[in-house]
Amino acid sequence: MNFWSIYQHGFARVAACTGHTVLADPRGNAEAVLRHARRCAGEGVAVAVFPEMGLCGYSIEDLLLQDALLDEVEQALLDVVAGSADLLPVLVVGAPLRHRNRVYNCAVVVHRGRVLGVVPKSYPPNYREFYERRQIGDGADERGGSIRLGGESVPFGVDLLFAAEDVRGLVLHAEICEDMWVPVPPSAEAALAGATVLVNLSGSPITVGRAEDRKLLCRSASSRCLAAYVYAAAGLGESTTDLSWDGQAMVYENGVLLAETERFPLGDEYAVADVDLDLLRQERQRMGTFDDNRRTHDARTRDFRTVSFELDPPLTDLGLRRRLERFPFVPADADRLAQDCYEAYNIQVAGLQQRLAAIGGPKVVIGVSGGLDSTHALIVAARAMDRAGRPRSDILAWTLPGFATSDHTKDNAHKLMRSLGVTAAELDITPTARLMLKEMDHPFAAGEPVYDVTFENVQAGLRTDYLFRLANQRGGIVLGTGDLSELALGWSTYGVGDQMSHYNVNSGVPKTLMQHLIRWVISSGQFDEETGRTLAAILDTEISPELVPGEEMQSTESKIGPYALHDFTLFHVLRYGLRPSKIAFLAWHAWHDAEAGDWPPNFPEAKRMAYDLPDIRKWLEVFCRRFFAFAQFKRSAMPNGPKVSAGGSLSPRGDWRAPSDGNARAWLRDLARFDAPTT
Repeated sequence: MNFWSIYQHGFARVAACTGHTVLADPRGNAEAVLRHARRCAGEGVAVAVFPEMGLCGYSIEDLLLQDALLDEVEQALLDVVAGSADLLPVLVVGAPLRHRNRVYNCAVVVHRGRVLGVVPKSYPPNYREFYERRQIGDGADERGGSIRLGGESVPFGVDLLFAAEDVRGLVLHAEICEDMWVPVPPSAEAALAGATVLVNLSGSPITVGRAEDRKLLCRSASSRCLAAYVYAAAGLGESTTDLSWDGQAMVYENGVLLAETERFPLGDEYAVADVDLDLLRQERQRMGTFDDNRRTHDARTRDFRTVSFELDPPLTDLGLRRRLERFPFVPADADRLAQDCYEAYNIQVAGLQQRLAAIGGPKVVIGVSGGLDSTHALIVAARAMDRAGRPRSDILAWTLPGFATSDHTKDNAHKLMRSLGVTAAELDITPTARLMLKEMDHPFAAGEPVYDVTFENVQAGLRTDYLFRLANQRGGIVLGTGDLSELALGWSTYGVGDQMSHYNVNSGVPKTLMQHLIRWVISSGQFDEETGRTLAAILDTEISPELVPGEEMQSTESKIGPYALHDFTLFHVLRYGLRPSKIAFLAWHAWHDAEAGDWPPNFPEAKRMAYDLPDIRKWLEVFCRRFFAFAQFKRSAMPNGPKVSAGGSLSPRGDWRAPSDGNARAWLRDLARFDAPTT
């Protein structure tokens, strides 16, 4: 495989094209279509969509019934067909065509010198400013037929799908303008029949608010149909006798806007995006109700006809034309991030509040280290007590210093507990740890600097052991603090360790989101200024388990890899089931240049890293080995806790169910499909 090719990774590049239509000049408009098509071909576009009746203009009214014009339209269409012979894209062009006793408003699908098929408009409107039925026939019941074009018979009907034999998952369906606005649009049936890329050729004059209505409908269609939706509306050149036109063009995928044009353009414009066909296929496989719906509508969907073609896409490096979040769990848009943080925090708070109420209102016992996770769990518990009308003193918080606990983190833990007004205490675990190591005959007890996994887990286990016994003693439950990223990597001590608790509010929160949640808590004024200052100091602290003594603080990421890359991989594995080689491709585009793209608001400049492909591949392998071959037994026994992110959770009772004795061989073999270049 060519690692750099989008078509090798399950993408297809699509374009929604608009421009300046010349009324009743089909040949001139055909040349404009071919001008667009040549430009799209040069950029590796697989599908290019043009506005409704773009070969003659949508707003010509009774001119649609003039033979001279219709003759010109047919000749112009043949010009487009001939001009497409050496071009890559499938062109979906709008034209009025005569068939039997009517003129039909059609989408003509053209590829490499032939007409693949013709789709008539199902629902010509006849209300408000629209009077199409005066000239245009209703195509809703046109199924299974054909039409004569250029002396040849080609498929004609609303039941046509166009499938690329050499691009897995690229299946097109066309509908026209008003078809999108009806309660059951043709595209919905087509999606159930297998279409993944739904295209809409639109005239749609502009009035105040209509652009947002179109976006709402396109977004909804792409989301409900688990599809891409490519929309191209008419622009300048249409008749302004009573209307105006804005040339809106956009591409949605599964409810996400991938690309859009500036409205009211003066010349040619197009919205280009790379649609992820793998993602759409995975979504349909996961969402069983999608196929259940197909079975319900089997009588309408089983008779769709499929016209096959070979796209022969370029397998060279075309770049990647879609926005990629460096942090899939953390949107770079400030308003969206604030909304996500508000919801995530309150999901955790409400979950804990309900759990406490359901089991008789026990106290909360929590270990506070001065690190991100325990800090966030503590401020969630504080707000849960506030909401329940209970004193924060019902939170029994201990900091439990061990051999490597720094003064900095311990001081921050005490400051935070004090400012929040919880019941605070310190319990030094080192004497008990020394005794345990001595009784185990561990080399450390004899003065040897042996800091192995036993040394580390004695401390982690003792902390949890103390918390559980303290909860027994004080009538409380132990609140877990471990996060989603640690669960993914198995970075926790099993059983009597940080893997276990009575309830874990953080189990659905990835590490990369945690810091932004705390920033949001500060900026939104959830607590007083003193608490805010302590939270800010904790944000600046290196992520560390603080288990091994030494001059430098022990760094988690230097050992298991950057959480930024691991969370990137986790999202695409858990949410979409993508293969490692594709995740590496996406990660390179997201992470290879620190100056490119957007970072989340307030993300520290000093931490804006870049990663090259060898690094990405190295840590992907670490993730695959730990996630698929090692860590599942810890997740299979994880405590209750709320799902927070749409990216998924790792609860065996929720999003992720897997065998504890699995292996990573299939994922590692996929990762080996390419050699990581050094540049």
